[in-house]
Amino acid sequence: MAFCFEAVTSLSRCLRFTTSLPRLQVSHARSIQSEPAELPLSPPSTSESMYNFVVVGGGSGGLALASNLSRKYGKGQVAVVEPSDEHFYQPLWTLVGGGQKKKEQSRKLMKDVMPGACDWIKDKAVKFDPENNSLTTAEGKTVQYNYLVVAMGMQLNFDKLKGLVEALEHDPQVCCNYSYHTVDKTFQAMQNFKSGNAIFTFPNTPVKCAGAPQKIMYLAEEYFRENDKRDGANVMYFSPLGAIFSAPKYAAVMNRICKERGIQVNLKHNLVEIKPDTREAVFANLNTDPNELITVPYAMLHVPPPMGPPDILKASPLAGPSGFLSVSKDTGQHTKYPNVFGIGDCTDFPTSKTAAAIAGQSGILLKTINAVVSGLTPYAKYNGYTSCPLVTGRRSCVLAEFDYTLEPLETFPVDQSVERRTAYHMKADLLPTMYWNGLIKGIWHGPGMFRKLLHLGFSK
Repeated sequence: MAFCFEAVTSLSRCLRFTTSLPRLQVSHARSIQSEPAELPLSPPSTSESMYNFVVVGGGSGGLALASNLSRKYGKGQVAVVEPSDEHFYQPLWTLVGGGQKKKEQSRKLMKDVMPGACDWIKDKAVKFDPENNSLTTAEGKTVQYNYLVVAMGMQLNFDKLKGLVEALEHDPQVCCNYSYHTVDKTFQAMQNFKSGNAIFTFPNTPVKCAGAPQKIMYLAEEYFRENDKRDGANVMYFSPLGAIFSAPKYAAVMNRICKERGIQVNLKHNLVEIKPDTREAVFANLNTDPNELITVPYAMLHVPPPMGPPDILKASPLAGPSGFLSVSKDTGQHTKYPNVFGIGDCTDFPTSKTAAAIAGQSGILLKTINAVVSGLTPYAKYNGYTSCPLVTGRRSCVLAEFDYTLEPLETFPVDQSVERRTAYHMKADLLPTMYWNGLIKGIWHGPGMFRKLLHLGFSK
């Protein structure tokens, strides 16, 4: 495993080096990527309302695609529609909630991460008109495009769970790692915890980073043990799902860890209400018909909010039956509009919604877009690769990697279902560097090449 860690360390150093020389990097990228496309593109736009490429969303997927497209096609060809002033590396929030990182380390100003060759339309998209290749912003501006990339992320619906908003505002022992504005409460709740039920829940909706609700549970349990609170703590996990994790190999490991550490796992139980005044959580037992309601007192409660597609996207012609952007699971191209593409959490790719999935999708999507621009049939296929570093303690982690079939698709030639300190340091120290200097700059497209190399070519 030391060899594997050194390999990733070298990659991280390489990413830092390339981004420390931005002019050299851009010049090199253009020399190998920016040949004129087979089909003529419109000249650089003199009007702010017409672009060859419009990217909706300045999250990880949006910036990755915008960076690549603007390098390839030049200044004035790409616009990013994004209202926010800030950009967050959200995977760090597990460690912020666990008291191991500061939340400020997850934040950068949007102006500092927006690709310099892009036009930043600092506004919100509120209506899509794919029949006329245009969208409308909140300020009433119409933006036309030749090609559209939708990267709007997930919408957090705190108000969809009864009592959650009030509990987060008024109860210091109710916390949530899914927002920059609430993540500080988690470690404070762990510190304030004396005894009783420490409850960790999973929402009954699609979720980004499906491992996060249980990662913080393992960190809290470890903290209780190391601070003489464990004997009085009843650590409980409630999930509406039928398994603790989607990929069976890693589910078996997490079940074993819970058993060894005395964590009570309650599957098929959905949180339906929080009563902050009496510090009670109400669950529907999905094993019964009708669902029996169970009220459980809490001394600490971590709650990921219900999530779903953005309302604007859900109401648009671009949405599929689930409300997410309807795309081909192989190429990322829209199922109806061939000049529309999607990446990340807002899409209906049938895989876990993670930053690692976005990295894997970005490389495929670029090949898809370039093929369509050149009048060719998209040929690259996304295999559903995703990854979830399942942090199990302050120095341990299970590095889960899998594909559409939920079968392992592991990068390193070792059993990654084993808890390792090296995997933890990848999560805590290397992946943030690869994110800021690789993924959102359009340089990092996932570990596929390294997986092949480390497995001597015998890997998918």
